[in-house]
Amino acid sequence: MSTLLEPKEITIKTMAGEDRTYILSKFPAIAGREIVSQYPISAVPKLGDYKINEALMLKIMGFVAVPADNGPLCLSTHALVNNHVPDYETLMKIEFHMMDYNTSFLSIGKISNFLGGVEGKAAAWITKTLMGWLGQYFPKDAPPSMNSEPSTP
Repeated sequence: MSTLLEPKEITIKTMAGEDRTYILSKFPAIAGREIVSQYPISAVPKLGDYKINEALMLKIMGFVAVPADNGPLCLSTHALVNNHVPDYETLMKIEFHMMDYNTSFLSIGKISNFLGGVEGKAAAWITKTLMGWLGQYFPKDAPPSMNSEPSTP
């Protein structure tokens, strides 16, 4: 079991309406750097990588625990997550709370600004890349294509 840094108990309502208690923990420095630098981007639809995001989710969940008789139990494996988190929505709420608890710039209200900035930068990069390709593959001074046959009356 990993040591929980600055543990904080929260209660999350599951999709079935049941209240569940989880213990959040701060990330250690190096794990935190890896998670915070990769997690948001890996979750962006069509830009991210689900497998990377899933691995980071498991890393995050290793710093989440549930109360147990012999001390907090960290949810560090697929099986432990599936046994103690009843549905995907609850899992996503835990992930959101963990990112909020572990970052100052992804706090509630600021996360939208952060993701909006990422979206804007991604759109600008994609536009620039595509425009470069257009110029490369379709030069302005190119003769008309001879690929089509003239139409016959």
